[in-house]
Order: sequence, then C-alpha cells, then structure tokens
Amino acid sequence: MSRPPRLTRAHTDDLMSYLAASPSPYHAVANAAGRLETAGFRRVEETEAWDGSPGGRYVLRGGALIAWYVPDGAGPETPYRIIGAHTDSPNLRVKPVPDTGAHGWRQIAVEIYGGTLLNTWLDRDLGLSGRLTLRDGSSRLVCADRPLLRVPQLAVHLDRAVNAEGVKLDKQRHMTPIWGIGDVHEGDLVSFVADEAGVAAGDIAGWDLMVHSVEPPAYLGRDRELLAGPRMDNLLSVHAGTAALAAVARDGGKHLTAIPVLAAFDHEENGSQSDTGADGPLLGSVMERSLFARGGSHEDRARSFAGSFCLSSDTGHAVHPNYAERHEPGHHPMPNGGPILKVNVNQRYATDGAGRAVFVRACERAGVPWQAFVSNNSMPCGTTIGPITAARHGIATVDIGAAILSMHSARELCGAEDPHLLADAIRAFLED
Repeated sequence: MSRPPRLTRAHTDDLMSYLAASPSPYHAVANAAGRLETAGFRRVEETEAWDGSPGGRYVLRGGALIAWYVPDGAGPETPYRIIGAHTDSPNLRVKPVPDTGAHGWRQIAVEIYGGTLLNTWLDRDLGLSGRLTLRDGSSRLVCADRPLLRVPQLAVHLDRAVNAEGVKLDKQRHMTPIWGIGDVHEGDLVSFVADEAGVAAGDIAGWDLMVHSVEPPAYLGRDRELLAGPRMDNLLSVHAGTAALAAVARDGGKHLTAIPVLAAFDHEENGSQSDTGADGPLLGSVMERSLFARGGSHEDRARSFAGSFCLSSDTGHAVHPNYAERHEPGHHPMPNGGPILKVNVNQRYATDGAGRAVFVRACERAGVPWQAFVSNNSMPCGTTIGPITAARHGIATVDIGAAILSMHSARELCGAEDPHLLADAIRAFLED
C-alpha cells in the first residue's frame, strides 16, 4: 500500500497534534473549541439568554462540548443532524488523598477509570493532566507532559510463571505509580500541580487529575500506513466531527437543510450517567434552547426532533490477525477500509436498516468506502452513546466509527487514512 495522499496526511497530522495536546477530556474540549472559534463559532454561556440568529455557537461544560451551526433561513421546526462522540478514555485517575508510598518510595494513589487494559499502563513514562478548581469557582487546566510517574512491573525473576500464566494485576495493590523516593508528605502533589498551573496551592479547592502516556502519536509500518497513539477511543471521532462541522461553517452553511450539531460527551466509558454524559440532559437542553430562541414552540420541538438524525461515532474493532477466531467470520473490518457501520440486533448499537441507508448515502456522496461490523455471537458486545441518545431524545440514531486495534489500551492503532475518510463521511451526513 502506498503512503496516504497529501490531503489525508494533512488531516492525520492535525489529528496527531490534537491527540498530543488533549491528554484529558478538559483539554480535548478546549482544543476542539479553539478549532471551532477559528471557523467563526462563538461560545455562549448556559446562564445567559440566547438569540436565534444564524451562525455557529458552542457550549462548554466540564469535559463536554455541544456545538451547532444555524444556517440562514432555519426555522423553529428545522431538524438537527447530530454527530455524537465522547471525550473520555480509560486511564488512571488521582484519588482525593493522593500522596502515598511504601518502603521508601513516594507514590500517587489512583483509581481505575473505565474498562482499562491494566497491563498497558505498566513500565510507561506517564505525565499528569486535568483540571484544577479554585476557591473562587474558576478552573485552570494543567498538563505536566513529561515523564513523572511509572507503574513498574514485577521482574520475571520474582514471577517465574508470568510468561506461562500471564500478568495478574490487583487494581488496588499493583497499579499505584511511583514518582520519587523518600518520605511522603501530605500536600506534595497539590503543591506540584499548583506550580505547574501558576496558582497558589492554598487556592486549589478541588481537582480532576489523571495520568497519560507521554509518548507522542506516530506513523507506524513500512509504508507509514498505520497510526499509533493514545486516546483514539474516542478523540479520533471528536476530531473528525470538529473538522466536519468547522468545514460546514467555513462554507457558510450553504448546503444545509438541517442544523448540524457536534455533541462531544464525557463519561461514556463508565455509563454516561452524569450532567456531561450522553444520558444527561445537556444535548436536549441545548437543542431546545436553540429552537425556542428561534421562536419555536413545544409543537415545533416535536416536529424538529422527529425529523432529526444522529450519527454516534465511536471506534470499533478491526480484525486482529492473532485472534481472528474472536471475530464474526463474515465481518472483518480492516484499517484504511473506511468507517464501519456497527450493528447489534439487541440494541447495544442503535443501527437499523433505515439508519444504514442514511449512512450509506453519506458515504456515497463523499466517495468514501465503508465496512460492516457485528460481534461474534459467542462474545459479549460493547455499547456506545448511540442507544442512549436514541432512547433519551427519541431521535433516530446509527452507530458508526473507525476500526482500530488495541482498544482501551494506553496506546491504540488505526489506519492512517481512516481519520480523514471518517471526517469526509461525517461532513456529507451533516450536509445531506
């Protein structure tokens, strides 16, 4: 396979920059917002009155972002075209009392977030990032993107059966990172992140901190046709949705018959039940307020939502060459084969035949190939924000995404062409 075309490479280069600059959900939405502002979007506050004039707007709440573009001529009954994604990834998150240690080692107490592949966090150089909340109610982002912590694996000499029986990790005892030697002092971590953020330690009232691998994204393979990097589940989709929405706005919305929306939620990896998750009220509230600001009624809301559609974009499983028997024999998605249509008749994914038609039409309009994914009947199927969005808002939804390997690892792998193909398909969907 030849190297990706120049246009694809430019998009993937930008994705790599976005991944590296977004080690936490809070950084991810801030960086997405910056890209949207460059395309003419402006932030609106939830506590202020909104107007219904044309143009691009976005709301930030914690690690979530909802952005939308109202084209000229949009009425209160105009439907929405939604691209849904999530900003969070499985990782290790700092506990409320973080300073700990044993036997002369200084350590940081962490809690396991989401369905993490624990062994992928072993023997990695880890940084620290997240959000600090100050006593005046304001917040600051913090990112120490350098080797600070490490979860050391036990040497083979002390675990002679490890290669035969595998690594067996206790989440409480074996996953505590080290970050120095010496006595443990209460307040060490808070003092450190305060210095990193340029604030006084006494001004910090709370924090949402997590570790991240400091190894940057990179092209991989003889022909550089693969991309290795962190948090592609699901910042790959957030980036693609942001790029597609920004492109629509730069075009002046002249091809739009619906209002395009990017909904980037937090907390998908642990069930989406939060004020910033897909099972919370944020998306519905934003769409309703935009509709009412355009003079709409509850009847207009019902008409608008009935005509709306959502693409839930999340990563899916590429066929694994070493474990092909774990996959459904007739459905083997490959990297660089285009976005995947995710199907589960038990509604772990929200796709049905009508949704498939919408997705296929978008891919055909964009000239993008696509693939189908369904789980092996003997393997439990994961789920996404798709069924949650469909059930909560009564909006027709289809699940799609990019095929990757090493899902939920500290470092995942996809085709270098797939991010651009996904963004093109999303843009065609928003404009259809």
